[in-house]
Amino acid sequence: MTYRHFEGKEHAASYWKYRISPSDHLIRQLLDFLEKHQGRPFELAVDVGCGSGQGTLLLSKHFAAVVGTDVSPAQLEVALQQAKEPNITYRQSAAEELPFADSSADLVTAMSAFHWFDRPRFLDEAHRVLKPQGSLALLNYTIDMELSYPDCCKNTLNQVCKEFYATLQPYRSPHLGQSSIELYREAYASIPYPNKEWHECFWDTRSMPLSSYMGLVESFSSYQALLRKDPHKANRLSQDVCER
Repeated sequence: MTYRHFEGKEHAASYWKYRISPSDHLIRQLLDFLEKHQGRPFELAVDVGCGSGQGTLLLSKHFAAVVGTDVSPAQLEVALQQAKEPNITYRQSAAEELPFADSSADLVTAMSAFHWFDRPRFLDEAHRVLKPQGSLALLNYTIDMELSYPDCCKNTLNQVCKEFYATLQPYRSPHLGQSSIELYREAYASIPYPNKEWHECFWDTRSMPLSSYMGLVESFSSYQALLRKDPHKANRLSQDVCER
């Protein structure tokens, strides 16, 4: 089953403003794998579940053409507003029904989106559109973030974060289980390709104001579920975390 979230206009705008893009190091790992097994030139990349297009923009530097796809018109509207590069286009489509010819793409990516797809159907569809030596890259980040502040209070900050996440846990989609990383492990095990790599974790350090950290967590599906159920409780929780 496919799960549809993040489709409101305000939520799409917050995605662009707060969501974390893959690091340059991670994109480099992806491109090195593709070059090793297929070689250059890199012609077409398809970014599935592209949201507001942060990852799509990163890929545009390396491919002749990049197409971002998403089911959400609101997300694509935000992505189009940010797409200045002439080799980027966006198309509305489900992840399980990609509008591309057989064996046409060098790379298919899903960045923080694969866990919402009908995963077996998407994997079959990605296989269909990939060239014989093309690559599929499934990227994600987890809520296991750590905060720090120069020379002080790291433990205190992270205790506040842990309590924040624990409050949101009951609102997490049952589809994701306790940790979405298990869904990725299952997918990795199921993919029959002879050449594949699993990278458990790349740590990435970002500097951001408190408002950006809060905006990031508030864009998560669990917080949005709480916001829909009890706006007052959600707003009170955010205020309390900020004050702490």
